[in-house]
Order: sequence, then C-alpha cells, then structure tokens
Amino acid sequence: MMNVVKDIIRNFYPYATFTLPSPLPPGRGGGELVYLTFDDGPIPEVTPKVLAILAKYDVKATFFMVGENIDKHPDLFAQVVAAGHSVGNHTYNHLKGWRTPYAEYMANVNKWEEAFNRQSIVNQSSNRQSSNRQLFRPPYGKATLRQRYALHKQGYRLIYWDILTRDYESTRTPEDMLTRIRHNVRPGSIINFHDSLKSNERMLTVLPQAIEYLLAQGYTLQAL
Repeated sequence: MMNVVKDIIRNFYPYATFTLPSPLPPGRGGGELVYLTFDDGPIPEVTPKVLAILAKYDVKATFFMVGENIDKHPDLFAQVVAAGHSVGNHTYNHLKGWRTPYAEYMANVNKWEEAFNRQSIVNQSSNRQSSNRQLFRPPYGKATLRQRYALHKQGYRLIYWDILTRDYESTRTPEDMLTRIRHNVRPGSIINFHDSLKSNERMLTVLPQAIEYLLAQGYTLQAL
C-alpha cells in the first residue's frame, strides 16, 4: 500500500525518475535489478570505505558527487570511475533548488560539468557515452518545475529514489534503515545512501547488511 501511495505522489514530479524497469540484461546472472546510489561525496573519510565494501561483494553503484568535492579530491573521483561505478551531477555546491534562483542554479549545474570534465580520467571512461545518459540528482530532492524541465531539456536523466535510508539522521539506527529497505524494496528500486561525514557510521554499518540481504533475495545490484 505504501508503494502505491508513493507512486501516486510521484505523478506530480514530471521529468523525475523514482524507480527503473528491472529486466535483467542478457548474459547476466541473478534476479531483478536494484540500484544503490550515494550522494554528497567523494570525501577521503568515507568514500574509500564504501568502495571497499562494494568491491567485496562485487556490486556496482552510482555516486551523485558534489562538484566542489570532485575538485578537492580528484583522486577519489578517479577511483570511483576506475572501479566501474557511475557518476552523476549533484550540483557544484549542493544547492537547494527551491531556495536558489533559476539562473544561479543552472550555472551551478554547469560548473559541476566543468569540474567533471577537468578530470583526465573522464577521457578514458565510458561512464557517460552520450548526453542523454547524463545523470542528475537535486540535493535534498528539491528542484523547481522550471529547473527540472531545463535539466531534462539539457539531456539529463533526473534520478530521485524509491528508498531514502535517512542515514544522515542521528536518531536513525542501522536497524531502522535495514528495516526500511526490507519493507520497501521491489524490482527497479533506487536506494539512496550518503557517503558523507554526517552519515558515515550508520551508513557503513548498514551497507554490507543491506547488500547481503538484497543479494540473498536474488536481486542484482547495478549502476545506473
């Protein structure tokens, strides 16, 4: 019932993707697809630990990076891409669209692109093979209809989430987060984590548990 209610609400968010079709690609083992995503990195205190967990289970994810962090930590950006994970735009300064004038917001999105393109690794990566494969997630999930339409016209896929773990909330326990995943996951779910200092301890505790649960349920974890 909860997923039905959420699906109705999402009808009011044109140009936004909350879940994805989940037919398994030819030649892949496992079951239906689920997508792990991480917001706000990369940062040296957290992102390498996330990469180590993902490597342990041989699963791929998508990192919605803040452009300022790409410029501060280009080595981490390179590690994420080299490991075969996807990278998406999360604005350069983690702007809240509802509080940011249209022109300023779009300029910040483009500033992220400049940071992305400055990294030499992008010239060797197949992460974004064409403009219509560009990924964007608005910080806090908040962008105006005009901003979303402009991003859509610019060729971005606006990726929201089906399951928000709320790992950034100090009152949220890893057990709460895992229960939230178990009760809401379905084929095509997009799960939102954060590789940030605020989420560090809770996220790193629940992430391997969540991966083990999803794999045990027969899901294949894939990057966008």
